[in-house]
Amino acid sequence: MIDIRIQDFNYDLPDERIAKYPLAQRDASKLLRYDHGQIDEFIFRDLPELIPGDSIMVFNDTKVVPARLFFRRDTGAMIEIFCLEPVQPVEYNLIFAAREQCTWKCVIGNAKRWKGDILHFANTGADPEVAALDLTAELLSREGQTGFVTLRWKGGEPFSNVLDRCGKVPIPPYLNRDTEAVDLERYQTTYARIRGSVAAPTAGLHFTPEVLERLRAKGVDMERVCLHVGAGTFLPVKSENVADHPMHREPFTVRRSFLETLLNDRKTLVAVGTTSVRTLESLYYAGVSCIEKGKPEDVGQWVPYTRDYVYSTEESLQALVDYLDAAGKDELKIGTRIIIVPGFHFRLVDRLVTNFHQPESTLLLLISAFVDGDWRSIYDYALGHGFRFLSYGDSSLLQRV
Repeated sequence: MIDIRIQDFNYDLPDERIAKYPLAQRDASKLLRYDHGQIDEFIFRDLPELIPGDSIMVFNDTKVVPARLFFRRDTGAMIEIFCLEPVQPVEYNLIFAAREQCTWKCVIGNAKRWKGDILHFANTGADPEVAALDLTAELLSREGQTGFVTLRWKGGEPFSNVLDRCGKVPIPPYLNRDTEAVDLERYQTTYARIRGSVAAPTAGLHFTPEVLERLRAKGVDMERVCLHVGAGTFLPVKSENVADHPMHREPFTVRRSFLETLLNDRKTLVAVGTTSVRTLESLYYAGVSCIEKGKPEDVGQWVPYTRDYVYSTEESLQALVDYLDAAGKDELKIGTRIIIVPGFHFRLVDRLVTNFHQPESTLLLLISAFVDGDWRSIYDYALGHGFRFLSYGDSSLLQRV
């Protein structure tokens, strides 16, 4: 079993170093480059000059949904319902298309004040279109701050439209402010396509159409995966030993054509964000389950550390392609709880574009694993040279050690 003390991944992050708002220009952020112990810095728009032309860059094209809804009890108490995971219908695309009701697993704010009565949406702006929806919430069950909630509305609108009109973008709690107009645009990547995340894959927030076009012009291949980021990304590691920290499941989708590319065109693989890393590195273990069990299964948290794996990366990827072909599918759709910590064997990702992460977080553990434990020199440099931290902060380009 993994024996890692989370306190070894602590550092002093002054509040003033947390970027509370995005810069005016997405690609104007600073960019730290780490290459086998050497550190230098650039501006993010310089990234195309730093990526080899024979690379494949992998982007997570998930889209953040305005998943925070505020309801009012007849007593006046406000109850926040934060939609986490679809329950009925269970697929994201189906639940966003639902036209009368749907059920979600939710985090419930002010949960103790909700006695099980039907809640009505708090239409604080007195918007007549919102009023016509008559959005209500019914509590089916609750355990602590989490519960199953059925939402109902009138008018035949798809639930995606209901969220757009009624919901708020769930910006990270460490920003210590309410969602503002700027977040509607900037807490979303320019290439976001598929609804489902309650947190942005923040490494992608720096990319502009101009930066993407310059990468294409250089010959860099662009590939997409989709991992829907859950609220667990905000959860700190509270247990003293990392082995006791439970990872949340996140669903992901990878196209068959991309799996073929990975098999036949092994170029430098550059992951944009930790969510892309977790998706890509989960593929190997999904392929192993294809080889051994005949079908891909969700990747468990500690699967990479339980034994020595004898299969090559190519064998694993080929097993996934063969499974999809036999099943007549164009996409692999499963989930992952994988945790990447020091000692992890990376099989696919060579370079990583990522922001600077919270102390004692699973994301910082991933960074440490990627740079073979040298994370502190990177973070000391960033703290000493004016870099901005966390979701709206600056970026880094890391070479795997």
